[in-house]
Amino acid sequence: MQTSSTFSTRCAPDPAGAAGAASCACLDATGGQAFSLSPSAGRAPSAPLNLNPNLNLNPASPSRGLLLIVDGHCYAYRAFYGIAASLTSPSGQPTNAIYGFIRMLGKIQARLQPSHTVVVWDGGLAAERMTLLPEYKAQRAEMPAGMVPQLDQMVEYLRAAGICSLRKDGCEADDGIAALATQAAAAGLTVVIASSDKDFMQLVSDAIKLLVPQDKTENLWDADQVKQKTGVAPAQIVDWLSLVGDSSDNIPGVPGIGPKNAAELLGQFGAVEAVYARLPEVKSERLRTRLQAAKETVRRNQQLIRLRDSLPCDLRVEDMAVRQGNAEELRRLYSGWGFKNLLQTMKNQGQSDDLFHEHGQVQ
Repeated sequence: MQTSSTFSTRCAPDPAGAAGAASCACLDATGGQAFSLSPSAGRAPSAPLNLNPNLNLNPASPSRGLLLIVDGHCYAYRAFYGIAASLTSPSGQPTNAIYGFIRMLGKIQARLQPSHTVVVWDGGLAAERMTLLPEYKAQRAEMPAGMVPQLDQMVEYLRAAGICSLRKDGCEADDGIAALATQAAAAGLTVVIASSDKDFMQLVSDAIKLLVPQDKTENLWDADQVKQKTGVAPAQIVDWLSLVGDSSDNIPGVPGIGPKNAAELLGQFGAVEAVYARLPEVKSERLRTRLQAAKETVRRNQQLIRLRDSLPCDLRVEDMAVRQGNAEELRRLYSGWGFKNLLQTMKNQGQSDDLFHEHGQVQ
């Protein structure tokens, strides 16, 4: 199931948008060495990519660069709860999430030194998933009131720092990230997704890695780490989560089947389809009964959990390229927020060199 909406962007967004994220306008995906991820209006894409014919897609060729994709709301929430709410601007407005977001993004940038970066924001729940499961994500609390106005200002920061930011109404960030990651990898980039969402484990490949903020080792997750954490390969994650369920998304699994049971089943049969095709081979009668009773639930879960990695999009590789920030605009923002240490960092760096790359190192 693929949504027909075009996931669109611009890299100097209007910060006014739903839930405080950037509103997006379509880019003209012409010129340069670009990949156009959007078909003509009203037509489904005939292939995931309509690539520049001069683009070298040989998988054995060296990477064309490193694309860092940041799950915007994930890091905004971590910043909000990780920095004391008492941090406010001179005018008394909360700035804890803004400050934490800038610091965390700066640390990631400084560590990975990506050639390209994009922050993707949630645009609401996908209609297809809501149709399949009306209770999808229904248990999640509303965004804290103190965090809402700070999202707009995070987008202002991204614009001033020259970092691409994108959002689409009705498009979950997971799907937008999956589309960008999969299609950028096909275009020859190495991709790192920075997020705590377990759904992204299904995307891990030789070209796509995960940076999971809860992992204190700060290792990039590859297929071996996914297998170590779950007991299954990235290609089996959709089936594994379909059996186990995902409480964070309010998706129920098969009663009585946990991560270990699910990994054992997939280790024996390979995939959910094979489990049901060879159900009599499941030794436990209780497990067979539970699997049979939950067959439709598991099928539905597969559709809920599988990310829409062919989502059409208008975006050029060059639009995500790391750029030098606007020093004057950054000074204005930092002054308004009362971020004296970031202002001092700019002054120490001569106000222009690597404006945001080093911000994460400020103590």
